[in-house]
Amino acid sequence: MELYPHIKKQDKKVYDAIQGEEKRQAEGLELIPSENYVSRAVREANASSLTNKYSEGYPGKRYYGGQEYTDEVEVFAIERAKKLFGAKYANVQPHAGAPANVGMYFALLEPGDTVLGMDLSHGGHLTHGHPVTYLTKIFNFVRYKMKNIETGEIDYDEMLKVAKKSKPKIVLAGYSAYPRELDYAKFVSIAREVGAYAVMDIAHIAGLIAGKAVKNPFDYGFDIMTTTTHKTLRGPRGGMILTREDADFAKKIDKSIFPGLQGGPLMHNIAAKAVCFGEALNPKFRTYAKQILKNAKAMEKVFKAADIRMITGGTSNHLILADVYGSLGISGKEAETLLDEVGITLNKNSIADDVRGPMDPSGIRFGTPAITTRGFKEKESVRVAELMIETLKNKSDKKKHRAAREEIRKMCKKFPIPESFV
Repeated sequence: MELYPHIKKQDKKVYDAIQGEEKRQAEGLELIPSENYVSRAVREANASSLTNKYSEGYPGKRYYGGQEYTDEVEVFAIERAKKLFGAKYANVQPHAGAPANVGMYFALLEPGDTVLGMDLSHGGHLTHGHPVTYLTKIFNFVRYKMKNIETGEIDYDEMLKVAKKSKPKIVLAGYSAYPRELDYAKFVSIAREVGAYAVMDIAHIAGLIAGKAVKNPFDYGFDIMTTTTHKTLRGPRGGMILTREDADFAKKIDKSIFPGLQGGPLMHNIAAKAVCFGEALNPKFRTYAKQILKNAKAMEKVFKAADIRMITGGTSNHLILADVYGSLGISGKEAETLLDEVGITLNKNSIADDVRGPMDPSGIRFGTPAITTRGFKEKESVRVAELMIETLKNKSDKKKHRAAREEIRKMCKKFPIPESFV
């Protein structure tokens, strides 16, 4: 059956672009650690007739009529999310991870309050207080960094000193480009000592937590977790806020998201979240989550053997941050372009204390969620890492690049993008 026949008939330009993207994904390897492939069921839910419906409010408390099925869908998503993460409350309406974080801030803070979060240059996220965001005009952000870039150790003693001095209302854990696990007990201890909320942004590792492959911050006393629903969780692009047990927090969060921040929720997207959460509750998902870690470790060994420096010395999760400028004399931008040409997609990324600018940094960031979805195991992950290094070390050898491209095409035929995960 032909896909997208109505788009093809009505809007050929958009159809051609979609077809091009379908081909790119099918014939190349996706290593951007914040991207993944979703099931056909998730895509169908995201394209359903629920896109037609306005549903301001929450289940049982909507502002428009005709909500019997939208209420069902949102309740499905909420109940499954709570079960996955051990939460007592869940708000599944945030359109993305950034609005989830913004909604959380406005629920818990007053203008001028302080947040202690990870520095962007050491692996944090823009919404954790980078000066380019509007959040910094409203709230005061102070930052913590790694104590040792080569191991990834966080300077928790310094964190405590900063917390005692700045009196943050939120101690925020979580990251965008940090390859290790955090000491959750220490975060909670610091938060409690200064009377702050303990919040974790699990956007990158939500699937690893749901799949029991890494620790769950709620088990260590975190109050709230924010997240995206794509990435390792393998769902539609969207956000979510989870509350461990405090009903007052949950009520404030609900009001902050609607009507405080967003209008009508994207009910088709929430349906896709519900489907995704159902998939993650399947025992097969635990096997998938653990394989993500095994594949990342396999790639780490190849980079270590090639003497390519990795920030924090390797990985304990799904991603690797490699210093290609310091190790190979290639900028992150050049590496991204070279690898894209052979069918390997990843992203340039700043490294800690980078000597280069953010648009042409020293590092590359890559990970294993998407190739693991395709069925790659350690053997295939090792070969991908080898091809990456061969391509970068022989940047002017077009013959080697063509050979790498052909090998990757063969890999993609052997491991096509699956339609279903259950």
